[in-house]
Amino acid sequence: MAAVSSMSKRRRLLLVVLGLVLALVAVVVVALGRVPRDDVSTLDPGQLRIEAGVGDDLSTGELTVSVEDGDAPRVVIATADDTVWSSEPGHAFLGAGRGEVAAEEHRGYFWLSTEHETTWATQTIDRAELEGDAIALGGRLLDDDDEPGPRWSARIAETGTGAVLDAQLDETGGATSLTLWSAREERAAVHGFGEQFTDVDLDDRLLPIIVREQGVGRGEQPLTVLADVTNHGAGGTEQMTYAAWPSWVTEDLRGVRLDPELGASHALGVADTRSAGRVGLEMWATTLRAELTAAATPRELIERQQAGRERPELAAWTGEGAVIGIQGGTETVRRTVRELQDAGTEIAGVWLQDWTGQRTTSFGERLWWTWQPDRERYPGWEELVAELNAEGIAVTTYVNAFLVHGSSKEPAPERDLWAEADELGYLVQNAEGDPYAVDQGGFDAYLVDLTDSAARDWYAEVIASEVLGDGVSGFMADFGEGLPLDAVLSEGDAAIAHNRWPALWAETVREACELAEQPDCVTWFRSGAGGMDESTPMFWNGDQLVSFGEEDGLGSVLRGTFSAGFSGWPLVHSDVGGYTSIDAVVKDYTRTPELLARWAELEAFGVMMRTHEGNRPEDNVQVVDTAETRSRFAHMTRVFAALAPYRREVVEEALATGVPAIRHGWLVAPGTVAAEVDTQFFLGPSVLVAPVTTEGEESVEVTFPPGTWRHLLTGDEYAGDTTREVAAPVGTPAAFVETSDPWADRLDLSSVR
Repeated sequence: MAAVSSMSKRRRLLLVVLGLVLALVAVVVVALGRVPRDDVSTLDPGQLRIEAGVGDDLSTGELTVSVEDGDAPRVVIATADDTVWSSEPGHAFLGAGRGEVAAEEHRGYFWLSTEHETTWATQTIDRAELEGDAIALGGRLLDDDDEPGPRWSARIAETGTGAVLDAQLDETGGATSLTLWSAREERAAVHGFGEQFTDVDLDDRLLPIIVREQGVGRGEQPLTVLADVTNHGAGGTEQMTYAAWPSWVTEDLRGVRLDPELGASHALGVADTRSAGRVGLEMWATTLRAELTAAATPRELIERQQAGRERPELAAWTGEGAVIGIQGGTETVRRTVRELQDAGTEIAGVWLQDWTGQRTTSFGERLWWTWQPDRERYPGWEELVAELNAEGIAVTTYVNAFLVHGSSKEPAPERDLWAEADELGYLVQNAEGDPYAVDQGGFDAYLVDLTDSAARDWYAEVIASEVLGDGVSGFMADFGEGLPLDAVLSEGDAAIAHNRWPALWAETVREACELAEQPDCVTWFRSGAGGMDESTPMFWNGDQLVSFGEEDGLGSVLRGTFSAGFSGWPLVHSDVGGYTSIDAVVKDYTRTPELLARWAELEAFGVMMRTHEGNRPEDNVQVVDTAETRSRFAHMTRVFAALAPYRREVVEEALATGVPAIRHGWLVAPGTVAAEVDTQFFLGPSVLVAPVTTEGEESVEVTFPPGTWRHLLTGDEYAGDTTREVAAPVGTPAAFVETSDPWADRLDLSSVR
């Protein structure tokens, strides 16, 4: 009887546990059902119909536009060099819709929704003629029942690098969106659309074009689910990125970029690469200006697409050593610098993000956004900066696009910048005409209205005097993705201004640098818009998770960097060690010494080597913490510094041409097997690097282009046109140069210890 009773108790216990598990699963399922998601619809192209007598070739200068009639009509745009663009045979290349676009917002996360009430996807061409030095086309768009909708017109002109297509709709039918469909070869790979972290080839994807927080986890489990259910979708999705804009290239060597000088190019949009023979782009505006390019090589394609832009130089000191992220105050900075120097670390600068004060929130350690020195945390601030500068160590800090109430900080800052901006009417407003409070998770913050030229000038002066004073050489220029779509601005519609906000922010920062008489001050941004490379030389990948994960950790960095490089960010780096650390209860995401070492190896072959303590500094290992972390990191900073002459040449070329410094193999070795590998990169044209991004690995697979490749640290040589497993213990990253390269003899790192 006792045995039976014991079994009965175990069954009851098992049933209770099972019931609790089922209840927990039910709660999670219900919670996930409430998690917001993008809900976007797109247009599929209808027929292209060419009216009788219209089909012909029209030429002006070296530009030819062919309107080809027949069973599969199409339009082809060519220059003397090549065909730069064509429509998909038999299908429309312009379409329109009338409907609604909206976005749910929560703490900088936006979930885009689009809905079409009416669509016009069949296109007629009834006009093709010369118009000055351009070629003009025109016609009508029709709905599914062949009922007429808006008239369209397009003006095509030659440029120095290809052609430009200006298209617009008339007011017939009240259209609210305009779609451009561009042909590509069958399943030709698609690259670009800003900084996309999930794939280098964006074929067969639906991509919302909206700037937003990228998410915490982005698919890495269990973190993503827990962040979603506890923080209203904060886990993010594959499509989420700080930097999205309409610019792409395809592997059949054609490129399309919407002109960033046109306001409508920053409208919300959706890119569609799901069809094998085309790329679709719907913009929620009724005009677009598409810059069209083609080339004989991938590198030339990027150079042509990004031509015509002047980019600020990057200060040379950034390539001479690491920029050390330190928090804690004056004495902590001095002690950290001294300990790292004693370990042999090459230090070019420090990054003191907490210079303005630190506050603790549920997410971790955050900053006071009052933009003046915290005299209690940093006594003798001016003396500290001068002391570091005298040692040849540049001081950089932090500022973002928001203000907070100065009166809420103890002790209060000398200037309450929020109060000044409010009194002057320089803050973004809500529908009631009050300053728009944007929830930051524990406190509210307010955006300066960057569409108001007077407000922008005021904020630039604030940054010049308060942030760049006292000998500070630059800063992280954070945020830029948080403008609510229902905000009221001094000028324009917030739905159009939202994606443009990072560019306005970058312009404000550039003005501040000039006011401070520091035109080469070093600033770096995570939020992105088309064209903002004209205002700043440097970008960073954003807030990666402190993990090896491919979704949001170290394994995601290269894909984001490649995508950004294809899209117009020539210089991109990441936080050494990552940023986001979360105790998800079932798993505590904290940085390990191995992760810190591998991340340092990656950035040692990058364009800027900068550490970050992360959002939970006390819970995460730092480069200064132990003799081992100091030694490993110091070695990689010496490798970084040894590459300075070569890197300077690469950086200058990147800023002059727009061809990224960190290059995918497709840009350097097209037509080889190495061009198909996404897990290795080239620093400029000569240095091949295969970083270890998997925990516990002591070797890495390397795919070599043709030639003979010498390991930069060991001197071992490898035959090209092969894939090899190469030993890569911590401290010996797999980096190579081809032995006949002009830089080969100057890039021997074997003596760097």
